Amino acid sequence: MKRHLFLLCLFTFLFPVMVSAEKSIPMLIYHSIDQYSGHGMKELYVSPEQFETQMLYLREHGFTPLTFENWEQQYTVNKPIFLTFDDGYKNNLNVYTIFKKIQTNKFKPSGTFFVISDFIDRPNRLSKADLKKLADSGMISIQSHTATHPDLTKITDFIHELKDSKGNIEKITGKPVIAVSYPYGNFNDRTIKETKKYYLFGMTTTPGPYVKSGSSEEHYLLPRTYIKNSTRLEDFIKIVEGPNGYH
Repeated sequence: MKRHLFLLCLFTFLFPVMVSAEKSIPMLIYHSIDQYSGHGMKELYVSPEQFETQMLYLREHGFTPLTFENWEQQYTVNKPIFLTFDDGYKNNLNVYTIFKKIQTNKFKPSGTFFVISDFIDRPNRLSKADLKKLADSGMISIQSHTATHPDLTKITDFIHELKDSKGNIEKITGKPVIAVSYPYGNFNDRTIKETKKYYLFGMTTTPGPYVKSGSSEEHYLLPRTYIKNSTRLEDFIKIVEGPNGYH
């Protein structure tokens, strides 16, 4: 009897630990990597210097940046993290410059650019040549942010926004497009249903890390935490390390 009580107490004590042991993987969302010059929303700008400092923290603390093409590596690498950039602004070339600057034999930075396919080649947006160069670098994955950036909960033409944007980006990069970022982070059941026809992953702007749940829709409800102009390094550390950290 005492042995049974001991085992019951032991199980009760260990069970929460077993549940919380599932890895929490930070997924970050950026927009403009540039100095704020008074145009647009200041909070959506992270300066190149600020961004480089954040990336150096990841390098010096053993993080492994991943893209969605190597999703399964999250289970085998040290401290996985996903770095994403929405809208396809020209200033995102600063990301590539900084990645090349800080890479080492051990630290291979990578990120995912979610571009609006109908906006490619517009002023202040990445060009076809930019996207091809970035995709060929092996550092940047080019994925879809739809064709025209609509609220997907309010449209009916999913073919152009989801299928056509995917196809047009693939023609430019020569690489598969398997992930989409929902404009404004908005989605509903119809959005997920349509997204599943063309993509393996769907990105929200629901804050928080990704924790595997086993849900059939979890890959289409991936959370991301904003990194903003006002995000201090200590804030960034709390976001990427989590409440208990990776230690």
